Amino acid sequence: MMLNDRQEALCAANRTDYSDLKALLINTSLTRDSAQSHTATLMSVVREIFSRNGMQAEMLHLLDHQVPPGVYPDMTEHGWDRDDWPDIWQKVLAADILVIGSPLWLGEESSVCRVLIERLYAMSGELNDKGQSIFYGKTGGCVITGNEDGIKHAAMTIGFALSHLGYTIPPQADCGWIGEAGPGPSYGDALDDGSRAGFDNEFTQRNTTIMSWNLLHLARMLKDAGGLPSHGNDRRAWKAGCRFDYANPEHRA
Repeated sequence: MMLNDRQEALCAANRTDYSDLKALLINTSLTRDSAQSHTATLMSVVREIFSRNGMQAEMLHLLDHQVPPGVYPDMTEHGWDRDDWPDIWQKVLAADILVIGSPLWLGEESSVCRVLIERLYAMSGELNDKGQSIFYGKTGGCVITGNEDGIKHAAMTIGFALSHLGYTIPPQADCGWIGEAGPGPSYGDALDDGSRAGFDNEFTQRNTTIMSWNLLHLARMLKDAGGLPSHGNDRRAWKAGCRFDYANPEHRA
């Protein structure tokens, strides 16, 4: 999707280098064909802002892959014939920013989104070289679409899940579009006057832009700072019987 004039101007005026950062946008739409996903259409604005600022940004449609539900790193070890999650996990691991996109159904995020959160949770036992959650030093946000109430509710659920896992959530890390309540055009649908639903919605475009830039800013800050300090949040210090001496340099990351 093309950016609007204000989004274009913000990208053109940027002087910060983000080229060493990576973003992964995962669309958890229930639509089998990614080209027909309204959620992907709004997510493409975020990806375009990232890309215009030199960041490597990939968008992944989860239903293009076979990812079973469960809370284990590889569900083929628990009865499933195939599990694409280990390959997707490598992309998550490499990304400084994770953006989750979901449609609304009955005011909630999609069932596919819940599967993604379960599989992220499956990796919560992994630690970085500081003894912290493997998700420390990464930032997260979400994009919500639909034609019913629930943007803030779904964003609250997704945002909490990411924060609990160890992602750092910047201010205003969510955006969305729901249009008029009840049946009607979804984001990006062609309207009778030739325009596309939601493209000129001030609230949606403003929040999408602010979220994208806040993710960029925070990811840059965390990268430059080497992540979060490990004092007080090193899980190795809490192992049963472990005597952890922070005065000993060998016990500090």
